[in-house]
Amino acid sequence: MNAKTAEEPEGPAAGSDLRAAGLEALRAVLPGVFPEGDIDLRDGQLGEELVEIGLTTVFGSLWARKGLGFRDRSLVTLGILIALGAESELKTHVRIALTNGLTEDEIAEVIYHSAGYAGYPRATAARTAAREALKG
Repeated sequence: MNAKTAEEPEGPAAGSDLRAAGLEALRAVLPGVFPEGDIDLRDGQLGEELVEIGLTTVFGSLWARKGLGFRDRSLVTLGILIALGAESELKTHVRIALTNGLTEDEIAEVIYHSAGYAGYPRATAARTAAREALKG
């Protein structure tokens, strides 16, 4: 892995705290975004628990697993988000992919490749989202 790659957690053991594992994985792929220690991700608005659910189920149960490194998980996640047309999430995951060691050229290749499987409109929308993510 190159110096730009996020440090990967060991993965949750059976019975471990998925929230803690999720925070560890989230901090690794988005360095400097979340302060250390326990944090409250709820905002007091409709659906406020959605981020907490994602923290435990997506980052704690999936991203913290052994078996695939963060770089590989980023490649898979980009392809899935492109196929789903989930441009908002794609913007975040483009930044995560860069942290995990993907280059802009590799992200472009994922977008090109997705055109053949998810369709040209999805690839075009993904290109727009990725460009926006890379600006900010």
